[in-house]
Amino acid sequence: MTRKTITYSEEELSWIEARKEMPRIELHAEFVKVFGRSEVSKDNLRSLCKRNGWYTGRTGQYSKGSVPANKGKKMPYNPNSARTRFKKGQRPHNTKFAGHERVSKDGYVEISIEETNPHTGFERRYVLKHRYLWEQANGPIPEGMVLKCLDGDKQNLVLENWKLIPRAMLPSLNKWHDYDNAPDDLKPTVMAIVELKHSVSQRQKAEFKK
Repeated sequence: MTRKTITYSEEELSWIEARKEMPRIELHAEFVKVFGRSEVSKDNLRSLCKRNGWYTGRTGQYSKGSVPANKGKKMPYNPNSARTRFKKGQRPHNTKFAGHERVSKDGYVEISIEETNPHTGFERRYVLKHRYLWEQANGPIPEGMVLKCLDGDKQNLVLENWKLIPRAMLPSLNKWHDYDNAPDDLKPTVMAIVELKHSVSQRQKAEFKK
């Protein structure tokens, strides 16, 4: 199927160029009315303008300093949109208040507390709940120490399930002895062995420094 070529007279081209800044819908309607060219579609006219570089000058965006046409105007009442609008003081249903909990990708329970987030400046931040509860009961965790889950269930937040140990013990517990995957009845033995090795290592380092 061959596409029919549409030609324009010099008068028509001059007329279109002189009105190139008109919206294309209006330009097309006026052109057809003036010249009786009903076979020329809006797309035909748009392509002609594009080929000749006859642009409207509009980008579809507000330029810097432009004032929106509806600025200061009250939005017309519509019962359908009014039903889903936020009321003054209303918060989204998924707002996370202080006390909200979630589970981290590592399986630990985190809790939102009213404390400024040092990274974002937000009024609340998430902390590890087992650590938060432990510190509430025992005070800040000393430098170089960490909390180790005794039964392997990171979501068991009972204080007795968390033991304060030197951070230096973690490689031995996790890498060499695989504490978390050890049978429950052997976990206390594994912990005692690692504690003993750590104590001997620390004593040897102290002797070496003398």
